[in-house]
This record gives sequence, C-alpha cells and structure tokens, in this order.
Amino acid sequence: MAQAAQMSVLDINSPLRVEHDKKRRQFSIRLNGSHDKAVLLYEYVGKKTVDLQHTEVPEAYRGREIAKHLAKAAMDFVVEEDLKAHLTCWYIQKYVKENPLPHYLEHVLH
Repeated sequence: MAQAAQMSVLDINSPLRVEHDKKRRQFSIRLNGSHDKAVLLYEYVGKKTVDLQHTEVPEAYRGREIAKHLAKAAMDFVVEEDLKAHLTCWYIQKYVKENPLPHYLEHVLH
C-alpha cells in the first residue's frame, strides 16, 4: 500500500505532494520515489516572522513548476499561521509578484 502512494514527477497525471517538516523548517517534494527531493528552506527571525530563504530543485527536474508548488505551500503556511514573511529567496519573490493575492501581500514585509 505504501508503495502505491509514491509518485514520480515524470508521471504527468500524478499530483505533487508537498511535505512540511516544521522541526527542520523546510517544505519538500519527493521526486522519483524518494531518491531526489526539491526543498524550500525558511527560518524564524522573530516570534511571528519567517524568512523564506532558499528554494532548490534538482537540475534534472527544473522547468516543471515544482518550485511553484513549494512557494505556494510556504505562502499558504505564512497566511494560515498569521506570520509575516521576508522573501529572501528570489524564486518566492517572483512567485508572489506573479500571484499578487491580497492575502499573500498583507503578510509580506517590504
């Protein structure tokens, strides 16, 4: 049963599943089983403030909108937890610029 839950990014019909590891302060997507993964790293820089620092997708998987899923999950987390966010990562800056949703914008520190 657990084997059936694993998805390959190469299968276009499989949705990507973003995992949030609050202890390690990262969002990740397992790629091609569990050998590779894309990650988005963040740090708390205050009690209610996070710095979305870095997004990384293995080169073989770039250009498939994987980082977009990580950025959305991170911004949704910021909104749900009522946090403020510094957008250090260039990709997250780009994502918010391309998706200027009011509930995202009100949580972004400039």
